[in-house]
Order: sequence, then structure tokens, then C-alpha cells
Amino acid sequence: MDYSAVREHALGLPETREDFPFGPEARVFKVANKMFGLLSFTEWNGHTGVGRLNLKCNPTEALMLRDLFAAVIPGYHMNKTHWNSVMLDGTVPAPEIARMIDRSYGLVVKSLPRATRRGMELRWGEAALYR
Repeated sequence: MDYSAVREHALGLPETREDFPFGPEARVFKVANKMFGLLSFTEWNGHTGVGRLNLKCNPTEALMLRDLFAAVIPGYHMNKTHWNSVMLDGTVPAPEIARMIDRSYGLVVKSLPRATRRGMELRWGEAALYR
């Protein structure tokens, strides 16, 4: 999954908006004003312009993903326990990246205040929010 496909997938999730609080080079994906992803470019393994995607993650799953994929590392400039960075170098299968985006989104939605979360569940259904 490349930079554009990641952006398209993230923006396709219910009530997601794109923001640039860290400048034009870092796209932040938010739901209910809470960040679930950050997309930027970086240097990786001697290549410049590689996409880097920071995603929220369950701590146990975060460690497992880091063990499975060399391109999944502790979250850059994030809490290393709860965030991973996925280098978009083509080594992590696109369906797995999509799953990670969906899980990050779902974790953030679950952490929203009850009234906000329930409103979203009524509007969109749990299946759309917690894939």
C-alpha cells in the first residue's frame, strides 16, 4: 500500500478528517478530533521519500507486528508502547496495512466519551467503526 492508498483508506473511515497541526509535510487523520494516524515521508534503508505511517496499537499486538515485519518499528515521536510506525516500503502487505489502520481507528473510537461514541455507533453501526 502506497502513500496515496493509505490516505484514501484512512479518509474513507466514518467521520475521519485530515489535519496538518505539524506543518504541511505531516498529514494527521482524526476522528472526533482525536488522532489515529500520521502520514509523512522519511528516509528508510538508504531511500528517501518513503512513506511513514504512525498508528495507534494495542501494546501486545504492537510488539507482535514489530516481530513479524522489519518495516514496523516503534512509533516515531510517539509513545512507543501504544504506537507503531509502518514504513511504506512495499514489504508489509496492503491488506495488513489496511487492517492496522482500521484497528487504530477502532481503538480511538472506543476511547471517545460515551455520548460521542454512542452517537457514532447509531449513525454508522458498530461493524463500520470496529472492523
